[in-house]
Amino acid sequence: MLLRKTALALALATAAVLATTTPAAAAPTLVANPAPAAAANPVIVVGGLSGVAVAYEPIAARLRGDGYRTFIYQLPGLGLGDIPASARAFAGFVEQVRASTGASTVDVVAHSEGGLVSRYYLKRLGGTATIGRYVSLGTPQYGTYVANIVAFLGLGSCAGVVACQQMTIGSAFLADLNAGDDTPGAVRYTTIRTLQDELVRPTGNAAVNDGATNVLIQAYCPLRVVGHLGLVLDGTAYTIVRGALVDGPVRPNCVAL
Repeated sequence: MLLRKTALALALATAAVLATTTPAAAAPTLVANPAPAAAANPVIVVGGLSGVAVAYEPIAARLRGDGYRTFIYQLPGLGLGDIPASARAFAGFVEQVRASTGASTVDVVAHSEGGLVSRYYLKRLGGTATIGRYVSLGTPQYGTYVANIVAFLGLGSCAGVVACQQMTIGSAFLADLNAGDDTPGAVRYTTIRTLQDELVRPTGNAAVNDGATNVLIQAYCPLRVVGHLGLVLDGTAYTIVRGALVDGPVRPNCVAL
């Protein structure tokens, strides 16, 4: 009973953190910046489960400050529904960004479930032709026990949340997504994970195979404490993102704010 109450409290606390309301933009809004990176690919920040657009403004602001044309994509229905359906909607958003900027390719920085949506687009919807770099932050690429625990504790099959069911270890969705090459096309793949991730367990499931650059923050910065939501706020995590977007070596700044 105590375990069940604890899990429910954790779920409610997480929802409360993300429960700020803001409407998703119907079309991308271009944010131009004359800094040197303005000539680089536009960057789409893809939100995660229950992640409203405003929650990703901090990392978007960092990217704009570095000169990137930056867009935030809030998952349809806050990502509660079918992940392939969200990926099809994301494909349309990518085309809007390409049309508004004139860019042939864009880069993706995706948090949590957003990394699965983006990866499905790459692998199953022809996205390798339009994405140059893929960077995921705390994405359960091979599933998470947290989704399994929700069902185990008698709270329903992921409390009826389709995306949660699909992120469960061993789901049919993940079996399909992870069949064959994890990193198709000429896209440069980077995954970033943290040992303190509360929602992706085991944390190694946030990495992918077949030539991706998989970065564990504590392998470089053992004293750095970063949670699941903190991955989009943390300065050290951002220095890894920034390096990935310029195809640079992995050199995290362990004291970055």
